[in-house]
Parts: sequence; C-alpha cells; structure tokens
Amino acid sequence: MELLVAYADDPAGNNMAKFLSQNMKKEDKLFRGDYYDLLIIPTPAIQADWLEEKYDYDGFVFLSKHAAESGVLALTCHSTGNFSDAKFGGNPKQMAIPHPDIQKKYLQKLWENKSRFSDFQITIEATHHGPTDLSKPTIFIEIGTTEKQWTDVTLCNSIAKIIDDVLSDNIPSYPMAICFGGTHYPEKFTKQLLEGKFSLGTVMPKHALDYLDGDLFFHILDRNKNAVAALLDWTGLGQNKKKVLDFLSSTNLEVIKL
Repeated sequence: MELLVAYADDPAGNNMAKFLSQNMKKEDKLFRGDYYDLLIIPTPAIQADWLEEKYDYDGFVFLSKHAAESGVLALTCHSTGNFSDAKFGGNPKQMAIPHPDIQKKYLQKLWENKSRFSDFQITIEATHHGPTDLSKPTIFIEIGTTEKQWTDVTLCNSIAKIIDDVLSDNIPSYPMAICFGGTHYPEKFTKQLLEGKFSLGTVMPKHALDYLDGDLFFHILDRNKNAVAALLDWTGLGQNKKKVLDFLSSTNLEVIKL
C-alpha cells in the first residue's frame, strides 16, 4: 500500500489531502483508505527522509505545490534526488528510488483529461530535491505555479480525483528506462512517457551531467534496479555525450537515442 504525504503548510498539497481524506477513516495521525493511506506532516515534504522511522509502506506519493520563476502554469510529476549539493532536502549525490509505473499511469491519466487543464503545461520534471534516503519508491505530484493555483480548491480537487482514480485501479508494470540529457522540463522524455512503452526512472538533465562520475552513475543504476534501457536526448547531452556513452557501454542497458 502507498502512503500519500502532504506538508501542512503547502496549500496545494493540503487542498489535495483535504479532498482525498473526506472518505477516509482517521486513526491517530493517519487517514486510512482501501487503496492508500494519507498523512499530513508538519515539516516540508522535501525534508521527509524521516518517514520510515515511523511508517512502513510500499511507496510514498508526495502531494505538493510547484513553483517556477517563469510563472508558466504546469501540472508536473517527478522523481527525487540530488546530483550534487543538497540545497533543497535530501543528501548530496543521492537518488531516491523512483516510482515509474505510478508516474506513467498518472501522467497518461492527466493527459486524457487535458481538455480540463487547457491553461497548463502537462510535463514531467528532471529528478531534483529531497527526500533521497527513503528505501521505498518515491514520487512528487505537483500543481503549479502560483498562489492562485495552489489555493484553487476546484483545481486541487480535480487533480486529487485523478490521483485517486490511478491508485484505486490496477497499475500495469512497464519496462523501465533511465534518462540522460535535455532540460529541466524534458519534452522528449515526457512524450516517451505518454506515448511510448517505457516508464521512467531517474532523469538526469543536461545541466547536471558535469557532476556525473563513476560513483554517481553506478549509484543511479543501483537506485533503478529494474531499468532495462537508457533514453538519451541526443541533441541535449552537450559536451558530456561521450562520457555518458562510455558509462552506458559498461552496462547491459539498451541505449535509445531520441
């Protein structure tokens, strides 16, 4: 069973949690459900590496606001991890275990309902921020991009209903790929997630590839144990293209250039 987690002072996360908790039974701090449980925490979600000290679940789904300097309205989801310093939670140079099947099913369901969210970009983000140290799969599902959207109860309820639909149904198991290159909002990888056969694990964008060394590469593989392929944004690898290819040549992963 999954544990859904929202930070009490995150307006978008809290609004989604309020909607989902309506038909759940509260036991102490937990809301209990048939397909998932729900927890509202007093500390920021990006710093929730402590969760497993108290809670034992198959995975963690964080409900969160999304912020961006661009102000572009976006509905996003992503895995967590830090390729270098840990400026926003988690540990330096540590990846969380991704939640690829839930991510694919959620984004596809969101895309099916895109007419209801015509003002929003529907996209994954590259892997970033904490928590990174949980031993079970982790995903962030986010509503952006300003206070207006975070406090829009109708919008938050609509996203929460999609999350409920996804988690209340059977979630298929897809072949999994790790990703290298591209921007923070990687269009090629989002398109693969929506239309292709792969689910996605860690997504390492072009701007982080300077930090890629042997230790980090094999740590990424360790946190993506079910990966069978590596997707490359071929024009979005920059000066690190050869380094990425050299590391991948030491694995059995199918290398796919996009």
